[in-house]
Amino acid sequence: MDETFKDLERFQFGDGPELADELLALVMSGRKTATCWAARDGLLTEVGKRMIACDGRNEPRVVIETVELVRRRFRDVDADFARDEGEGDRSLAHWREGHQRYFERNGGFADDMDLWCERFRVVARLGPTE
Repeated sequence: MDETFKDLERFQFGDGPELADELLALVMSGRKTATCWAARDGLLTEVGKRMIACDGRNEPRVVIETVELVRRRFRDVDADFARDEGEGDRSLAHWREGHQRYFERNGGFADDMDLWCERFRVVARLGPTE
């Protein structure tokens, strides 16, 4: 791996290897430029922070940089953010359905729950074995 990135924090999108690979593929295609998580899980990034997104086998695949971070309630997420998450048909309805299921299986869901909503950019692509 490029020495520039060797000390960056690593993470996987989603909550399992299959979802990590699916979401990473959306990032790699340029379709996914946003993500979110329950605020109860803490503030995991800040604007300007770079991290390595790994695939479902925990192999480093891409370096992203946070470009926007906003705290908002689930019910206040808008269609633009849902589109930027890049999942399914990119509609707000699809986003709400999928994310409600995700939060229900990861600590609980409420329409008024707080989320951290992040937009990011790809800084570098890393080979599957780099």
